[in-house]
Amino acid sequence: MTPGRGQTAQVLAGLRGHEAGRQWPLVLERDGEVVGRVNVNDIVGGVFQNGHLGYWIDGALAGRGIMTAAVRATVDLARSDLGLHRLQAATLVHNTASQRVLERAGFEKIGMAPQYLRIAGEWRDHLLFQRILHGRDNRETKDPA
Repeated sequence: MTPGRGQTAQVLAGLRGHEAGRQWPLVLERDGEVVGRVNVNDIVGGVFQNGHLGYWIDGALAGRGIMTAAVRATVDLARSDLGLHRLQAATLVHNTASQRVLERAGFEKIGMAPQYLRIAGEWRDHLLFQRILHGRDNRETKDPA
């Protein structure tokens, strides 16, 4: 499969963001084909130590636990390699499958953000989630069973 210009531009922008320390782009592949992505975007250091999590997977592979495993692995990477304290994520209100992925990966719902992102020309409401990566006493938070 040959990526289109838009996909190529997104990958190149992700790599530039990675070089600048603002983004950590990851891909999921199967038999040499990209079937999904997980990204930690908008990485902020200093006193915040925060990043925004985004992800997608080929619809034919949805519902198999693949993305939950990928998000859990990304949480571990964000904690250990990136040294982040917290990850945030947002889902469209009706995207219950994505909300289940986050909940299974230990994220908690923290609220509603009206008109959070402009998607297909319309401002859409999103549910917000977070995962604290280090406890108050600086021990690592354990993944839920």
